[in-house]
Amino acid sequence: MGALLEQFSSGLFIIHSLIFLALLFLLQKFAWKPILAAINEREVTIVDSLNQAKLAKLEVENLKAENEIIIREAKVERDQILKEAREIKDRIVGEAKDVAKTEGDKMIESARQTIQAEKSAAVADIKSQIGTLSVEIAESILKQKLDNDGAQNALVANILNSSNLN
Repeated sequence: MGALLEQFSSGLFIIHSLIFLALLFLLQKFAWKPILAAINEREVTIVDSLNQAKLAKLEVENLKAENEIIIREAKVERDQILKEAREIKDRIVGEAKDVAKTEGDKMIESARQTIQAEKSAAVADIKSQIGTLSVEIAESILKQKLDNDGAQNALVANILNSSNLN
């Protein structure tokens, strides 16, 4: 250490100190202000960026809430449309059933009338056939019984007596 002290010179120390102070003065005069301004500007930029990030986060949350509201409204509207569609379907099915029932009733009534008409025609035909058959049977019986004139005269007299010819 002693050798180090021997090399120490006060003039050199003063020159170095003056250069250091001059450099410090020059740095303060020309460099510190721009460096501090740049740091302050950077700080402001960072704060602004953080504020913008917070605003963006709030916007995202608001959009998310709006989307949820829109989705809920869409679901309600969908449910309403489905309800209306079901009601329309039920009404159309009910109307179709009513029309089918009415048409079925008309067809049944028409079939009843047709059956009644055919039944009446069949009964009339049977009566006609029975009448014809009865006449044929009566004719055959009368031919057998009225082969002689006496039986014929007695039959005519009997019929005349039973009916009043006033």
